[in-house]
Amino acid sequence: MTNLLFLFTDEQRADTLAAYGNQAIQMPNLNRLASEAVVFEKAYVTQPVCSPSRASIMTGLYPHTTGCTANNISLRKDTLCLPEMLPPGKYATAYQGKWHLGDEIFPQHGFKEWRSIEDGYRRYYSAGKDPEARSTYHHFLIENGFAPSEGKYFSRGECARLPEDFGKPAYLAREASRFIHHHSGEPFVLYVNFLEPHMPFFGPRDNQHGLDEVTLPPNFDQVPTNDQPLKARLFQQYYYELGHGAFPLRTEADWRRLIANYWGLCSLVDTHVGTILNALKESGVYDETIIVFTSDHGDMMGSHRLLAKGVMFEEAARVPLIIRLPGQEEHARIARPVSQIDLVPTLLDLMGEAVPPGLEGRSLKPLLDGKELPNGDVFMEWNGSDTGVSRLDSRLDPALLGKASKAVADPVRTIVTPEGWKFNWTGLGENELYDLNADPHETRNLAAKPEYRTFIHGLAERIGAWQARTNDHVVLSDLP
Repeated sequence: MTNLLFLFTDEQRADTLAAYGNQAIQMPNLNRLASEAVVFEKAYVTQPVCSPSRASIMTGLYPHTTGCTANNISLRKDTLCLPEMLPPGKYATAYQGKWHLGDEIFPQHGFKEWRSIEDGYRRYYSAGKDPEARSTYHHFLIENGFAPSEGKYFSRGECARLPEDFGKPAYLAREASRFIHHHSGEPFVLYVNFLEPHMPFFGPRDNQHGLDEVTLPPNFDQVPTNDQPLKARLFQQYYYELGHGAFPLRTEADWRRLIANYWGLCSLVDTHVGTILNALKESGVYDETIIVFTSDHGDMMGSHRLLAKGVMFEEAARVPLIIRLPGQEEHARIARPVSQIDLVPTLLDLMGEAVPPGLEGRSLKPLLDGKELPNGDVFMEWNGSDTGVSRLDSRLDPALLGKASKAVADPVRTIVTPEGWKFNWTGLGENELYDLNADPHETRNLAAKPEYRTFIHGLAERIGAWQARTNDHVVLSDLP
């Protein structure tokens, strides 16, 4: 019997864990898990924003294939998620937490049990779904004597200020533990998605890490330059110079306060991940379960003085990826880049189940077995929406504002090579080439340098071949 426990967070960058070099954030449970698991050092999302990435995590298909190319686009009913690829009735299945792929609070896509925590997506429900229905978490709060402060639903900010025992992470940990104990005698598949450390960037652990403990990102002072995409420069002005968002971000002290809160949210999740892992041990199935930990995308959190996601920089596009195999005790690391597009076929392979045809990823099991895989390029995409800002401020630099609408909608296709090169090819020609070995913080764009012209054309050919293979019809700029 092999079970699957798939734990993932929302908006957690890779360098929040000790396995990725951060010893400052208090995350004992995930650090312990990583010490007896396989750590993928360079794991990339398919698109650095919620819904498109989640669709790939669940289906093994790229955003342009699922059609989930922007937030709040529903995953089609005929697009299969991993539970629907399993033999009918063989596994007990459950999804718990944020879904963000349509009809948020309603069971779907092969998950027999459903625990929901978000009531803010009601306007995206499909026809026939009751817009007055509420999440299971809402009912839990009502049963425990809470009432929404405004309207009929609990807002994210309101939930984030509740005592920890009544917050979303604790609720999910209890529900996940209950499911594990109840189904420990049969194979199960359990997905648990924590909203945290996603905004609103505050919670019960805001003061867990002192401001003097917080380190600013090494590229904090490397603001986007004229040879980097206009979208990044617009976002930097929006958050930093004009002070949009829930927090002022005009000084280093402002950023430290925000980062401390973010670290606290990471620690909060870790505590309740520990509860779930303990439930596996208490039920005697810890060594019969594949355990995955990852996130749907990262967060800039001060890198280049940017916030949130929606850009192709490493901090938004790279995520933690940890896989513990049943009975594994020794730590292992995989240095070559991998993509979350490979998660579905890898997990099916590890579970001993057939991998259906048509998936756009491939099994990484050979890597887990210490073998090599050919053709190690990783591909990402951006599909020209979800700007990451609520609106463009008229106070932005006029020279930038006049080009803003095209800049924020500019499609991007990215290749990351096993040798450490990263090329972002855009529709407007705001291309970027980075040597991630020499310049891991992406401060020197080499795309305009004549000596790299032939090399860039070769990378573009590899992107073109990937587009042809996956039926991606986005037209990108002509190269010099």
